[in-house]
Amino acid sequence: MIKSVGQMITSSADLAKLREGTKAKAASAATDTAAARGPSGAAATPAARMAAEGAPVDMDRVSAIKDAIASGNYPVNPERIAEQMIELDLGK
Repeated sequence: MIKSVGQMITSSADLAKLREGTKAKAASAATDTAAARGPSGAAATPAARMAAEGAPVDMDRVSAIKDAIASGNYPVNPERIAEQMIELDLGK
């Protein structure tokens, strides 16, 4: 029987079934990840490799910008923003 969200696990058999399902899902995810890799074990595509490595973010720069915004010292140049928006829209 399928239990609805919020129903409590009332027996050790229910708990064992839940654990087995979780292990099966984890094994399936590992298989899917391995399938996305080439024969050498490397990521099959550059996009897959980048996704596995995570976003290239300079956390020190992000922290400095957050601090500047919080202190009210972040410079905003509306003309530059407008120019960049136009450039993106027109594709210059």
